Amino acid sequence: MQIDLQTINIKPLRQTFDHLARRFGDKPASRYQEGTYDIQQDYLFHYRPTWEPDREIFDERRTAIRMRDWYDFKDPRQFYYGTYTIARAKQQEGADAAFEFAEESGLDGLPDAVRKLVLEVLLPMRHFEWGGNMNNTFISAYGYGTAIEAACMYAAMDRLGIAQQISRIGLAVGGETALDAAKATWLSHLAWQPLRKCVEDSFVIRDWFELFVAQNLILDALVYQFLYVHVDKLALREGGALFGLVTKFMKDWHGETTRWVDAVVKAAVGESAENKALVGAWLGKHRASASTAVKSLAQSIFGAATADVMDTIQSDLQARLQKVGL
Repeated sequence: MQIDLQTINIKPLRQTFDHLARRFGDKPASRYQEGTYDIQQDYLFHYRPTWEPDREIFDERRTAIRMRDWYDFKDPRQFYYGTYTIARAKQQEGADAAFEFAEESGLDGLPDAVRKLVLEVLLPMRHFEWGGNMNNTFISAYGYGTAIEAACMYAAMDRLGIAQQISRIGLAVGGETALDAAKATWLSHLAWQPLRKCVEDSFVIRDWFELFVAQNLILDALVYQFLYVHVDKLALREGGALFGLVTKFMKDWHGETTRWVDAVVKAAVGESAENKALVGAWLGKHRASASTAVKSLAQSIFGAATADVMDTIQSDLQARLQKVGL
């Protein structure tokens, strides 16, 4: 018996899905493109929401921003569910290893000044992170276009993860009573009330892109610089190198997320003069209240050095805003 083996080339009838071919041409698409572009439903709505009968279930008019193509809000990280979970799994492995090393190196025996920073400054921030979760969930629910909706849902889940990471640190340093004390600080300590007000006021912002600016651009920029740069440096000077070690995930996350936030804002302000004016107005409104909130915290920690700390934070934010066209 004789067997002849042959190879043949099979030419596919098409390289990708029709909707992607219309946008990018008939060529193989990336997983990010397949999971992101032109998925937003824009027809066949069977009913209007009873809580908002003047809008469709998915409606471009829920923001004053106008875009010719809502998929211009693309994510430079190219996150779809697969790449997102792989990236976060690797980061979590690093965070776990750092935490275990910190515990073995005496996380529960920090110098008093650093212990105070952990329990009275870092730990109450888990409530700020919960606010970030709430706001990004809102944007994902009421935004328009999968590019922004998916990325905001990933951000929402990240904020829960960061809140849990902060809680983990607090439990290791101060036990369960530390969580209750941190909640009391968030609710009643005078220095924290301007930040708490910013977070709670953000819950009633109805324009989802304004909320994106308020939370992801302004509040996060100021709070993260304050906490994970300046408070971190203070902890290091007080002999608390472990503070920086156990919060490295947050710093890395913010650096990565900043790329996405800036790309979204740059796309919006670059679309039209009207968009730029709107974003500029929102920026001025929310920057003032957020700056007051962070300054209140800084004064309780840095005292006479507060002005220098705030000048540095504001300078960094201003440089970032200029890069995105504001």
